[in-house]
Amino acid sequence: MPKVYGTGTYDFRRHRVAEYPFETQAVKALKQPEQRPGGNVNNSITLLEIQRDRLTKIAAGNWLKNSGVKGADRKFDPDLVKEIYETELLVIGGRRTVPLQRVMILEVSQYLENYLWPNFDAETASFEHVMSMILMINEKFRENVVAWICFHDRKEAFRGFLWRVLRLKEEGRKLTLAEKTNYLLFMINAFQSLEDEIVSETVLKLVSLQLWHCLSPGRFQMELCLNPQLTRKWRKMIRKEAKGAKKLGKPFDPSTILEVTFLRDLIEEFLEILDSKVISVKQTDDKENHFSDSYDEKVDDSCVLYCERFMEFLIDLLSQLPTRRFLKAVVADVAVVPKCHLSALYAHEKGRLFSQLVDLLQFYEGFEIDDHTGSQMSDDDVLLAHYSRLQAFQLLAFKQIPKLRDFALCNIGAINKRADLSKKLSILSAEELQDLVFNKLKLVSEEDPCASKAHFLVEVLVSFFEKRQSQRDAINALPLYPNEKIMWDESVVPSINYSGEGCLALPKLNLQFLTLHDYLLRNFNLFRLESTYEIREDIQEAVPHLLAYINNEGDAAFRGWSRMAVPIKEFKITEIKQPNIGEVKPSSVTAEVSFSISSYRAHIRSEWDSIKEHDVLFLLSIRPSFEPLSQEEAAKSTVLERLGLQFVRGCEVIEILDEEGILMNDFTGRIKRDEWKPPKGDLRKIVVALDTAQYYMDVTDVSEKGTEDVYGSFNILMRRKPKENNFKAILESIRDLMNETCIVPDWLHNIFLGYGNPSAAQWTNMPDFLEVIDFKDTFLNADHLKESFPGFKVYFVKEGHKEDLDPRPPFRITLPKAMRNSTHALPGDQKSSINGPVQSSEEEIVVEAYIPPDPGPYPQDQPKQNSVRFTPTQVGAIISGIQPGLTMVVGPPGTGKTDTAVQILNVLYHNCPSQRTLIITHSNQALNDLFEKIMERDVPARYLLRLGQGEQELATDLDFSRQGRVNAMLVRRLELLGEVERLAGSLKLPEDVGYTCETAGYFWLLHVYSRWEQFLDACAKNKDKPTFVKDRFPFQDFFSNTPQPIFSGESFEKDMRAAKGCFRHLSTMFQELEECRAFELLKSTADRANYLMTKQAKIVAMTCTHAALKRKDFLQVGFKYDNLLMEESAQILEIETFIPMLLQRQEDGYARLKRCILIGDHHQLPPVVKNMAFQKYSHMDQSLFTRFVRLGIPYIELNAQGRARPSLAKLYNWRYRDLGDLPFVREMPIFNKANSGFAYEYQLIDVPDYLGKGETAPSPWFYQNEGEAEYIVSVYMYMRLLGYPANKISILTTYNGQKLLIRDVVSRRCTSCGIGPPSKVTTVDKFQGQQNDFILLSLVRTRFVGHLRDVRRLVVAMSRARLGLYVFCRRALFEQCYELQPTFQLLLQRPDHLGLNLDEATPFTERSVGETGRVHFVSGVQEMDGLVNFKMHQLYQVQLMGDQHAAYQGPISRRNGTLKSSSQDTVVDSDKVESSDNVEDPTKIGGLDEVNSIDMAIVSGDQERISLKSLTSHEKYHHNYLFLSEVQLMGDQHAAYQGPISRQNGTLKSSSQDTVVDSDKVESSDNVQDPEKIGGLDEVKGIDMAIVSGDQERISHPNGTINSSSQDTVEDSVEVEKLDKVEDTDMAIAIGDDGNVPQKDGLTEDKMEE
Repeated sequence: MPKVYGTGTYDFRRHRVAEYPFETQAVKALKQPEQRPGGNVNNSITLLEIQRDRLTKIAAGNWLKNSGVKGADRKFDPDLVKEIYETELLVIGGRRTVPLQRVMILEVSQYLENYLWPNFDAETASFEHVMSMILMINEKFRENVVAWICFHDRKEAFRGFLWRVLRLKEEGRKLTLAEKTNYLLFMINAFQSLEDEIVSETVLKLVSLQLWHCLSPGRFQMELCLNPQLTRKWRKMIRKEAKGAKKLGKPFDPSTILEVTFLRDLIEEFLEILDSKVISVKQTDDKENHFSDSYDEKVDDSCVLYCERFMEFLIDLLSQLPTRRFLKAVVADVAVVPKCHLSALYAHEKGRLFSQLVDLLQFYEGFEIDDHTGSQMSDDDVLLAHYSRLQAFQLLAFKQIPKLRDFALCNIGAINKRADLSKKLSILSAEELQDLVFNKLKLVSEEDPCASKAHFLVEVLVSFFEKRQSQRDAINALPLYPNEKIMWDESVVPSINYSGEGCLALPKLNLQFLTLHDYLLRNFNLFRLESTYEIREDIQEAVPHLLAYINNEGDAAFRGWSRMAVPIKEFKITEIKQPNIGEVKPSSVTAEVSFSISSYRAHIRSEWDSIKEHDVLFLLSIRPSFEPLSQEEAAKSTVLERLGLQFVRGCEVIEILDEEGILMNDFTGRIKRDEWKPPKGDLRKIVVALDTAQYYMDVTDVSEKGTEDVYGSFNILMRRKPKENNFKAILESIRDLMNETCIVPDWLHNIFLGYGNPSAAQWTNMPDFLEVIDFKDTFLNADHLKESFPGFKVYFVKEGHKEDLDPRPPFRITLPKAMRNSTHALPGDQKSSINGPVQSSEEEIVVEAYIPPDPGPYPQDQPKQNSVRFTPTQVGAIISGIQPGLTMVVGPPGTGKTDTAVQILNVLYHNCPSQRTLIITHSNQALNDLFEKIMERDVPARYLLRLGQGEQELATDLDFSRQGRVNAMLVRRLELLGEVERLAGSLKLPEDVGYTCETAGYFWLLHVYSRWEQFLDACAKNKDKPTFVKDRFPFQDFFSNTPQPIFSGESFEKDMRAAKGCFRHLSTMFQELEECRAFELLKSTADRANYLMTKQAKIVAMTCTHAALKRKDFLQVGFKYDNLLMEESAQILEIETFIPMLLQRQEDGYARLKRCILIGDHHQLPPVVKNMAFQKYSHMDQSLFTRFVRLGIPYIELNAQGRARPSLAKLYNWRYRDLGDLPFVREMPIFNKANSGFAYEYQLIDVPDYLGKGETAPSPWFYQNEGEAEYIVSVYMYMRLLGYPANKISILTTYNGQKLLIRDVVSRRCTSCGIGPPSKVTTVDKFQGQQNDFILLSLVRTRFVGHLRDVRRLVVAMSRARLGLYVFCRRALFEQCYELQPTFQLLLQRPDHLGLNLDEATPFTERSVGETGRVHFVSGVQEMDGLVNFKMHQLYQVQLMGDQHAAYQGPISRRNGTLKSSSQDTVVDSDKVESSDNVEDPTKIGGLDEVNSIDMAIVSGDQERISLKSLTSHEKYHHNYLFLSEVQLMGDQHAAYQGPISRQNGTLKSSSQDTVVDSDKVESSDNVQDPEKIGGLDEVKGIDMAIVSGDQERISHPNGTINSSSQDTVEDSVEVEKLDKVEDTDMAIAIGDDGNVPQKDGLTEDKMEE
């Protein structure tokens, strides 16, 4: 069994990496940063400036490992730490707490890892030493790289460090405000890292029960009365503390205990700053006004930042149950929220973010949860608690406060609201209020500094007794579409250049959630704001193109046009329906929008015409300023002012009509398909549904505040790309979940929220596990089974429990107790053996080898078999997946995640045939890969269903969409009824029994089954007659058409087994007919499709987006499933993982879900979140899979990769525990041969400044590096000139700017000389999940490492290549990066100049991978460029030589077998290519009747189809490529030809191709009499060079169509066969491998990853 790993100490800190703020010149001029000694480093800093910087020089002399200074010469100097801190790191005033660039330089130089931490001693370390460490840790968190990893080697010292930090304020030194803020930020980061034991064991003591020592006596009594179960615990703790104090000989004083005072002191310090330091009021002399004083308010920005951070700190603590439980009473006791409400900052314009944070704190303080049991309180519970509290207060007032007699007799409704309550309480005097609050209610202590303020006491009372709005009501009243106010609120929807220095009014997704409601609420808010950000970006993109201006009439008009936005002709509201009972907003608001599309071109008109029901559109009101804004005004104005944007409102399409009022794009069935006509005219009218909540708010504002009527001002209608515009349906799904009683299965509930035993949901702890599992075709043979259970003794038995000496699959296994009783969970820092754990004493596994029943006499009856030899770890994952509970499988690159998932589904289907499984993936591509593999297993196609848009991309003959499956069932029904008629005919019965499925069912019972029973009865009495079965079998005539005779008549047992197989065929046939019966009864397509989805299909597959969009529909039709399997789960957002768990209604209050299988890899890139603030501050890009791993939930990690050379795998396998290699990557020749033309299979190539420049950024985060782009393209051209196929090479980079630059360079340099583009030029992020043989990687940055510091991005980048990886970067920068050390240390063991082997002139070499041959090191970009130009020149020279130049290499023929090259993704179907054994004159090429004065005819091509095991030696290839090196003579035979491979019955596979080339119609070339004729080129005159080269698939294609293997489109080439005459052409090239066909890979296809 494999090991199941638990969470680790180093593994799972969030790795989101920050980018750095990009400041415009205007902003820089305003800021004028202070100069520091030797520290003139601004944001346009270069690597050279960093290297010359004072700090870098200090680092080189004192702690940099590779600076050349020996360790013995370096001594720790505390004064240096103090001097660096005081001169470089201290900040006084302003919103910045650290000089960001200085801290970045220290962090990059590993100041913490190499100097501060190794020399830290808790006893002797100075204040500056501790604060410097705090700043470095905070910077790591800001950049979102692993922060605590360097402390794990000295855990005791780290505990000492934490205690020094906690006692820092006791050391007598007064901290500046910036230091206090940094200190607070460190505490925030520590409390956000509770999964890390060395942190949590210390910080959790600060929020333990001890904290209640600091409560006021009244509050303490109240808390113990409310929680009597804590009384015993409290007394026990007091005794223990008193005992400890007695041992030390000191009196017990709780006020001296750090854990008691720490948080209370922090809170009181915050309240003091809030009260007295944030806003300072100065009296000024006003000579004109002698009767009144004038005051000047000054807001201290550093104080504001501190207050905001403190609010964030308290919100974090109150939003996690372990930290909330005892702290909430302290926060209430000090009255933090009322004091914040009354503060001057709360109402100040600069306190907007602070006030939003206070409101969020108030929400979490009063959250609907029982703090001590963790159980969620329903709305009814909250309401009852509120009423009982008010009732008790009224009773108290009635008895003891005569002034409040009127209040005591009010009904609840009259005192519910805040204003009413304040009014009733305002009649009390200050003394009466104090008596009520301090003595009677005991809400705050009378020693409180604000105790004498009457308005404070009223606020405390109102806060305690007011009715809070239910969050459910608040969410239901919230508009789902964003408006202009929220879109441009920077504290809620920050712009892209969020640097991580400030905090935001956003919820965070961390490890734990209070309740499911809290989980949904945080995700709802974040998802809504993320979609708001994307909509805002789209509006800012579309509106400027319209060129709005004010015309002569004073109205807004538009000079320009936008693809996504069109001016509105008319807008009118047509219907407003009455509100539903209990609501105030209308039940629906309908409007009509008219616009014209006459100004658009055809393709854009078709986009507008494709708008359909449920699409979301936006109505904009634009009113530009009369005069264009000046440059100064534009700099000061807001985005809304610059755009002239007044209002934004969303709406949903109900229907779209053309000019004649005819319905377009109707999917409701109102217009029949045959009646559909194209839309008429240019005018379009769209009927839309407005958001009723937003409409009610707008109308209320008009009536109450007299604001402008929004709905009379719309003049622009905007649409968005359909794929990016599904936010409303997903938000509705989340809102629906919040309104339902959400039931997650009991076994998953606590784990989901982040509490309890992490392994509670593992199958070993589940009550209803399967003891015996039928593994079907999982094991290839008995040896494979033994290998799969190391440490267990395997005992084979037959069906009668006798020992089986010759066991053959399939096998049934009884799982031993040892496997069930141990979870094998390991801490993350332990390694295991590669084959899984070995038991100390061998436990026996009983394996029953059984003979499966005969499936039937026809070939189609035989089950499909698995051919994958699963590793022991994969078998462990399969066992866990089949069992109930939660299974988590971590699949490193190339370890067979999909094969494992498919086998789980296969075995699950056979062991639990009545259960239904839902498959969810992130991308359509992954879903299709999974689906195609399922179809190759023994699961009937009728039980498979694929939902969503990606079904069209399935490379299968069968249609697995709902409509396709319905049609297949109807066709199958007719086939089966035909078989029933044939059966009836064979039994001499009337054939009308096959009229319907119903009549066929009766026929089965009356005639078929009865005959079979009679036959069995007769057989039981005649077992001794060998021929009895053959003579008496009742259906012999029906089975007369089998390929082989059924019965031999030699053995009764053998014939009886065959007879049962025949009957099995019949029973399957009638079972299928029974399943088809529903399709007879249901007449509409929709009903049939719903029946198929809810009843028929056993395995239903869809993407996570489709599940979220269609949840309401699934619930409506009663969709049910038992098992959930999720692939790519580390790439799916938390909420998009959660929704698929709840696509079905609960049954009697219980969840039906039995298994949840999550497969992913948290070491690769997370879900894409476009806004950096939501990534970095809210951790929105954390997947559920990653959170579960961080929580320590056991998982199985696959441990053998089959993708890359072992040496390449070492570049990333350090990130995984035991990642080894499958045997074939060590044994196959392709992995052991060197890369021709290159000295090494992987190399880091140092790229210096090119033309004086390194990285550039034309716009923020749009990084480019021209030197790397030119170098990479030169290497690509070199590879192509050697003969490497283009579809085997991909160029990757880490930034979109560089991707576009490389595409430009490829277009400029390659296309012009006939070299096609590579397979892909894209970013690392976009290439996740894909692979290629050769990867050229550009890392771009030369100043700061940037987002490659995210180790997950590095893992993806390093794991894409199979055979060769060449990394182009700035060595000096990346070798210093601490997080990337394991990879770059390996890369830098080799020279950093590109090593070439110029002796090799073809893509094949006999050199083994360890040999370098004669190495030529390339000095730089220019030399590589010259080398490529020289090779191109040689090619040109060859072209100008002699008359007899064409060499012929005959076609490779093979009759029976397959030609395979490594890691094939596609199949080239050449079934009908006939044998070419008899080629009589191989010097003539079929079809060239006459070749006159041809200088060179080259027919060369894609070499991978020659990479056969049989062709091992260089001589066998016969590839005389004439891309000659300097010393090669140019002879007479210069052209190499690789002919098409022909094969009679089989497939040709080429590696990693994306297309399937069908060559069925390639005709025979067995008897080529005159092979000089190449199909159709009858006469070629005066051609200097005719090259027909490239990928051979395109030569074997009907109609001469050239298919490129890695292109988005297939273009019909100049029909090669019909080129009858080509005259006076210098060069005619038909080059393959994406040649000459431009990639339609649009340059704007994706936004910046950062």
